[in-house]
Amino acid sequence: MKTVVLVIEDNEQNLYLMHFLLEKHGFTVVESKDGRTGIETAKKVKPQLILLDIQLPVMDGYSVAKELRRNREFDKTPIIAVSSYAMVGDREKAIEVGANDYIEKPIDPDTFIGQIKRHLPSLPKE
Repeated sequence: MKTVVLVIEDNEQNLYLMHFLLEKHGFTVVESKDGRTGIETAKKVKPQLILLDIQLPVMDGYSVAKELRRNREFDKTPIIAVSSYAMVGDREKAIEVGANDYIEKPIDPDTFIGQIKRHLPSLPKE
């Protein structure tokens, strides 16, 4: 069974790149383009990992992470914030609201999958 990754991202180029890299490495990818829809999609598909943009329409990534963490169903699901925010404290803020990790954009195609697999212990590391 393939690992399902939910990507909550509104930028088409970023979404395309993440989707491409994940599928190339055998993941099943489900997409959402805003925060509220992302939460509803997570409840439906029950992903093994969530990639979460911080700047989203409808509901920002910080609020999405907080809401997901309130749901016991997602208390162990790895959430990785993916953001172009690069200010001091942004990483810490994402971790504080429930993200397990933080990846800065633009993502590095050479290290991206390895960063994801660190949070999926049943998969071989790269």
